[in-house]
Amino acid sequence: MKKVLAIVLAALMVVFAFAGCSNGKNADETTTKAAEDAKEKLVMATNAEFPPYEYHEGDAIVGIDAEIAQAIADELGMELVIEDVAFDSIIPGVQAGKYDMGMAGMTVTAEREKSVNFSTSYAKGVQVVIVKDGGSIATLDDVNGKKIGVQTSTTGDIYASGDYGEENITRYDNGAVAVQALLTGKVDCVIIDNEPAKSYVAANEGLKILETAYVEEDYAICFNKDDEELQTKVNAALQKLIADGTVQKIVAKYIKAD
Repeated sequence: MKKVLAIVLAALMVVFAFAGCSNGKNADETTTKAAEDAKEKLVMATNAEFPPYEYHEGDAIVGIDAEIAQAIADELGMELVIEDVAFDSIIPGVQAGKYDMGMAGMTVTAEREKSVNFSTSYAKGVQVVIVKDGGSIATLDDVNGKKIGVQTSTTGDIYASGDYGEENITRYDNGAVAVQALLTGKVDCVIIDNEPAKSYVAANEGLKILETAYVEEDYAICFNKDDEELQTKVNAALQKLIADGTVQKIVAKYIKAD
């Protein structure tokens, strides 16, 4: 009888030991999940139609801006959330507090600075002109009087409207649609950033980029003017990532030196 009782007690001890281990593991998992859920979110608005700065790869949004934003969020101990919206909705959304910041290959301009604050510049952009190979446009001077396709509210749109006149501008939701309009003869050229321009030309036979750059510009992150605290935190993280070479490594991953 004593032997049976000893066996039963030993079995119970094993059961309790396993239960204790199981409860400890579940507790650890719960604690970890709670810590992740407690992370403050950093909501970034972008327009994922601008390779290599932001574009879709399956269900994910990837690219230079996405990776730099993730590095900033990691530096700040925050959870990055990326919202894909129309480009011309980014600044109004940041102004309204819907998004914490906007990052979409966005150029710093005097007009935009009236609406939002900007971070330190993290990349240089170049606006170029895409034309049909062998067409009537061979230099920037030839663009005068021609029908120009642009992406709505981009700097290509802003500069071209001022330089060539509103009557010559046709606006599209994204660069791909503008390039399609060029291919079908609806416009004579497209003004857009150099990096997506290279992707569009590579994907569509019969197109080329004019040798002379149209405009050179600085890219930065935009913030609500009333949220200087976040702007300061993000800017400090960005400057650190620039100084330690992280930003340049990310840019070089997507843009190879010619």
